[in-house]
Amino acid sequence: MRRRLIQSTLAVVLVVIAVFGVSLVIVETRTITNSAQERVESEAVRLASIVDSRILAAENVNADALRNPVSKEQYAVIRMPGRTPIEIGTRPVGDVIHATQHGEEGETVTVQEPRSAVTREVGRTLLIIGLVALLAVVAAVLLAVRQANRLASPLTDLASTAERLGSGDPRPRHKRYGVPELDRVADVLDSSAEKIARMLTAERRLAADASHQLRTPLTALSMRLEEITLTDDPDIVKEEANVALTQVERLTDVVERLLTNSRDPRTGSAVTFDLDEVIQQQLAEWRPAYRGMGRAIVSSGKRHLQAVGTPGAVAQVLAALIENSLMHGGGTVALRTRVTGNQAVVEVTDEGPGVPADLGARIFERTISGRNSTGIGLAVARDLAEADGGRLELLQAQPPVFGLFLSRTPPARKTDEELPTVR
Repeated sequence: MRRRLIQSTLAVVLVVIAVFGVSLVIVETRTITNSAQERVESEAVRLASIVDSRILAAENVNADALRNPVSKEQYAVIRMPGRTPIEIGTRPVGDVIHATQHGEEGETVTVQEPRSAVTREVGRTLLIIGLVALLAVVAAVLLAVRQANRLASPLTDLASTAERLGSGDPRPRHKRYGVPELDRVADVLDSSAEKIARMLTAERRLAADASHQLRTPLTALSMRLEEITLTDDPDIVKEEANVALTQVERLTDVVERLLTNSRDPRTGSAVTFDLDEVIQQQLAEWRPAYRGMGRAIVSSGKRHLQAVGTPGAVAQVLAALIENSLMHGGGTVALRTRVTGNQAVVEVTDEGPGVPADLGARIFERTISGRNSTGIGLAVARDLAEADGGRLELLQAQPPVFGLFLSRTPPARKTDEELPTVR
């Protein structure tokens, strides 16, 4: 592109020089020739006038008297009746410019000038025009190189930026070049880079959330299937199979929820549901895991609470809290339900060391973990709770108490009954 810009600019300048230069040469040549002819004619008239005045004054008319008025480059011949012709200067050789003037006393004055003088003057003029044209060409080349660099370098830079985007580096450069059209392209590339970065971040987040949220249901399902393979009792097989089917449905709900949130995190499908059913489902799923580690998981508090939210999302939040207690807590894990205002609260606590003091409220930030975990579970749980209008909080650090706050409908009964401790 740089070479084409230089060539096109140089071609335009050469065409302009050719058109106007040739015209100027023709005009100047004619002007110089006409000026020389007028000069010779004027000299002939002037010399004839001098001769007339000397004849009338009865003065001598000779070469010495007339030599000074005649230019050195000119040759003059004065012919008077009955006298010998008077020659002034050196007769030119070759082509000449001449003019003849007749005086009032009968004399004839002829003035000649060599055409070589005109040729020299035309040559000087052509040289000046040529030098000006050469300077114009040099200036045009310098301007073309500067303009080509100004346009080609940004285009090369933009091409490098586009190639970098294609290679998976979506960082915007925010570099501008002072050319509106190129700056517009740079704006579009930066905007595309930001969109690609957001898309990549969303994809990575979806992959991380999916791997984390699907791990727990798959682990629980695997445990159920193992129990089925280890027993020959048809009743136990049927019971475990029904639980496994329930877990498969929950797994399907998790996948759908992940896909929905990946398209629009604000999308919710909140309904009124029985909070007891979700809690009992989690107890049934996690009890084998806790039993295998010699620990217990129990529930207590208000019963028959009607909450507003997405049952699958609430189950995932509780599963994240229960798994967190299993991995990082200790002793018995308790799920307590209570009512505060128009909200139903599910508290999850254990007898472990709790949340380190240096983490505090940052425990819900992604990648924040105090014990070599992924740091995703609590962050995902908080996002799921907020998607349906609820919230997840750390109510107490030591011993740890997490609270899931959900909107609730007015109870169907006059008073909520106490839910006894279930083991």
